[in-house]
Amino acid sequence: MNSEPTTLLQGTLDLLILKSLVAGEMHGLGVSRRIQQITGGAFVVRPGSLFPALHRMEASFWGDSENNRRAKYYV
Repeated sequence: MNSEPTTLLQGTLDLLILKSLVAGEMHGLGVSRRIQQITGGAFVVRPGSLFPALHRMEASFWGDSENNRRAKYYV
């Protein structure tokens, strides 16, 4: 697998985030995992990219994760 960073068109990450949320609300780590899943592993979104994008697009709430831990969900 190529480990070099890929240059994306502006707005690509936002669209991938929105596409990942079509399946339902989820916390940040879930969004990252879903993006990796729907892109077949082509994109691994690191927290330093994901969370600023989520804050730009923010519509969120706090809830319990599948591990019964407090997590911020993005919708």
